[in-house]
Amino acid sequence: MAKKQPGQGTPATVALAAAGVPFTVHAYDHDPAAASYGGEAAQALGVAPERVFKTLVAEVDGTLTVGVVPVAGQLDLKALAAAVGAKRAAMADPAAAERSSGYVLGGISPLGQRRALRTVLDAGALEHPTIYVSAGRRGLEVELAPADLVALTGAVTAAIGRP
Repeated sequence: MAKKQPGQGTPATVALAAAGVPFTVHAYDHDPAAASYGGEAAQALGVAPERVFKTLVAEVDGTLTVGVVPVAGQLDLKALAAAVGAKRAAMADPAAAERSSGYVLGGISPLGQRRALRTVLDAGALEHPTIYVSAGRRGLEVELAPADLVALTGAVTAAIGRP
């Protein structure tokens, strides 16, 4: 488990430490020219893209909702809507996603958000002992058990990713 020092970390790592959840922080040098934040993280950390997850914010029947899917694929908006009993979903306005989460695009974490949003984790995450998600800024990932991510975010799991 990572040890926290006062005044250090991101809201995501602070939330993990406060919950007493085991996690590991992985930092890498972010390239602003990278085509894909998640793909860059997987490559820089030498981790299979199926274990690195991106956090996307969508508007589902008028409510901001987080979808967490592998960086190797895309978010299936119809499946996301169905997972929360809604009819339609569209990607959220980037400024609304940043305002709501308190993070910048490419660094949005499902953890420690300014305003907790309902969250759906792709069911494929449960196939791995640990997964990687943004730790709250570009160039910083946190590795944790998918069950811990579900517990901390109150997420539901569903098949919301597509290749």
